Amino acid sequence: MSRTLNSVPMDKIVSLSKRRGFIFQSSEIYGGLASTYDYGPMGIELKRNIKDAWWQTFIQNRDDMVGVETAILMHPEVWVASGHTETFTDPLVECKTCNHRFRADHLDSEGCPDCNGELTAPQNFNLMFRTFLGPMETSAHQVYLRPETAQGIFVNFQNVLTSSRKRLPFGIGQIGKSFRNEITTGNFTFRTREFEQMEIEYFVKPEEASKHWTNWIDDFLSWFANLGIRTNRLRVRPHENKELSHYSTATSDIEYNFAWGWGELMGVANRTDYDLRAHTKHSGVRLDYFDEDSKAHIVPYVVEPALGLDRALLVFLFDAYDEELVGDDTRTVLHLHPRIAPVKVGVLPLSRNEKLVPKAREIYDLLRKHFVCEYDDTQSIGRRYRRQDEIGTPQVVTIDFQTIEEDNAVTVRDRDTMSQIRVPVENLVEALREKLES
Repeated sequence: MSRTLNSVPMDKIVSLSKRRGFIFQSSEIYGGLASTYDYGPMGIELKRNIKDAWWQTFIQNRDDMVGVETAILMHPEVWVASGHTETFTDPLVECKTCNHRFRADHLDSEGCPDCNGELTAPQNFNLMFRTFLGPMETSAHQVYLRPETAQGIFVNFQNVLTSSRKRLPFGIGQIGKSFRNEITTGNFTFRTREFEQMEIEYFVKPEEASKHWTNWIDDFLSWFANLGIRTNRLRVRPHENKELSHYSTATSDIEYNFAWGWGELMGVANRTDYDLRAHTKHSGVRLDYFDEDSKAHIVPYVVEPALGLDRALLVFLFDAYDEELVGDDTRTVLHLHPRIAPVKVGVLPLSRNEKLVPKAREIYDLLRKHFVCEYDDTQSIGRRYRRQDEIGTPQVVTIDFQTIEEDNAVTVRDRDTMSQIRVPVENLVEALREKLES
């Protein structure tokens, strides 16, 4: 597999994302809305495949895991108990000259980075989006869009424990939207105000928390590698004490080496028993576990691997992107792992000739029962190959005159090597499945 670009500029990813239907600027026809994005036909398929791969690996294939889906809107006291209303803040400063706003802890100098103007004193800015439940816009009706999916898991701890009959250690996973009114956003979908999380809360005996924390870091490093991310582009960075959240005794980020440097891909935190104890205190409902070994009630510790889906998708795009010379032309290709590629098989008649199209449609109808396929008969065959390369399609099937006049076979082209072989139609499904699963 070719990798000619060591560091992919962001503008190439943005351009390809729009050109090939991965990611669009939200509300673009109205000038866009800052740091909000829509996912196009290729983007939503890539998203779905990443979610499926995560769910299958960490929920479906493990005996110690179950899944939930919890509400975005929760009782306001949830956020009091969790500490979000008090501590989920960033230090905000504003330039007195240009009125631009910044996070104080992200500035390297005392002046405004845009105009060198004087900045106001820092003020704590709560990152939760406020809204109202019901017809009255009063403090009594104020609720929040959740800033994380974790609390929905914690408040359902006893419900899941009772209904699933799981024993420690066990985990609860969830995929869902979160919202944070970030002061500063940027780097495309790397940091946005609306994002999707794939999050696990793994409940363990307190004395075993460190062991499981390390195991989850290793599990996710392996997961990324198994889906094609180059391991030399990943690293684990432990948080310094001053970085730790109020609930954490240990957190490490798995980082990816972007064009602008190392950036957080996901975090793995030892949340201790903070959340379960806090919700017990505020709700009056016991959130503990009866340990059969010790015959005692214990409050489990929690290890939390939290991965942003939008950020993960961006990393997969970055890592898969490649440019290489083919003759006098530059070929752009996404070397996406077949498991997550939006389209698995492209079906291309050599031309729109009336003799070729019926056979091509017949083969397309056959293959789409087994794989996500795309039928494409617009422009030259070379342009169509390049289009499939740019969306990361691993295998392309071409139907030509030899197919209908001689051998009832098709040409199968491999995305990464560009090698071509003839495969009889009767063996095509099996041959493609073997290539996609190898």
